[in-house]
Amino acid sequence: MSALERARELLREFPVVDGHNDLPWALREQVRYDLDARDVGTDQRAHLHTDIPRLRAGGVGAQYWSVYVRSDLPDPVPATLEQIDCVRQLLARYPQHLRPAFTAADLEAARAEGRIASLMGAEGGHSIANSLATLRALYALGVRYLTLTHNDNVAWADSATDEPVVGGLSAFGRAVVREMNREGMLVDLSHVAATTMRDALDTSVAPVIFSHSSARAVCDHPRNIPDDVLERLPGNGGVAMATFVPKFVLQAAVDWTAAADDNMRAHGFHHLDTTAEAMKVHRAFEEEHPRPVATVATVADHLDHMRDVAGIDHIGVGGDYDGTAFLPDGLDDVSGYPNLIAELLDRGWSRADLAKLTWQNAVRVLDAAESVARDLKATRGPSNATLEQLDG
Repeated sequence: MSALERARELLREFPVVDGHNDLPWALREQVRYDLDARDVGTDQRAHLHTDIPRLRAGGVGAQYWSVYVRSDLPDPVPATLEQIDCVRQLLARYPQHLRPAFTAADLEAARAEGRIASLMGAEGGHSIANSLATLRALYALGVRYLTLTHNDNVAWADSATDEPVVGGLSAFGRAVVREMNREGMLVDLSHVAATTMRDALDTSVAPVIFSHSSARAVCDHPRNIPDDVLERLPGNGGVAMATFVPKFVLQAAVDWTAAADDNMRAHGFHHLDTTAEAMKVHRAFEEEHPRPVATVATVADHLDHMRDVAGIDHIGVGGDYDGTAFLPDGLDDVSGYPNLIAELLDRGWSRADLAKLTWQNAVRVLDAAESVARDLKATRGPSNATLEQLDG
């Protein structure tokens, strides 16, 4: 049996829990949530990285759908609610394939039923508008992680890709983490500054996650995780989910992307814009300046390093599909996971290791967050602290 055949066989038993997929935002940008125009029950490879046939082919058994909104929107909370509504529409439209999931038990039930467990993660603390009550409301609507920042700082936390202001987490930022612990919402440290990562680990009494971040020692980009933070994950119980975005995993792509982003801005586009018009600009730039190409092996190098530093119990995968313009060869869309598992098998990863990577670690961390929340709710009520009260 080939490595690829062995990979597919393993994924039938231990499918992938993917930490981050931006399909809802892509549906907003492309068709304003018109699910008839983008029927993801059928092959949509001309438009998207994600559809149900390719999720099935990729062995994806659980997906955290990102309910991301841009941090420069004037009113992010209604936009976040629209993203949540999009996920709910997808669940209602494809119930034979997608199962709502809110708990670790729901993940296991979906696996037993052969459906794809569908969870939600809000990408960026701007989505709570400095309100702990809004945070709790998002949890009640099914959001199971909050990424503390996106590309820009929030008032209470520094981002990896902005100029530091707070120095990590402010007093209100620590209150956000404590309230997330009380609710059972995972603290997601992708996108945040290393100082914020360390402050969150100092504050959280539940396991944290990195929903889509790779190893900074392998590729020196601020979106990646320093080794000293990876080394703390066993003590915290958390999981770092490697991303596939070439500009975060391949050093040559880091430099190329900086130039490509400058080119996008010079043409009047946001550097993360993936609309058809923006992609024309991207493609014209690439014709003149060939893009360095990451591969499955590039991502496997990160996973090897993350396993060495954090341990096999503390790693996972979060591809960032439909949230990036480019992807590694062999991981072009959500059907590519067997290629990654085959590469790891060829590198000597055991079946037990791979079961932890794909399924078991992610399920365990959600179960642990739920357990912490039960204990905390028995000892204290919800916080109504405000940014002004705690940070002045």
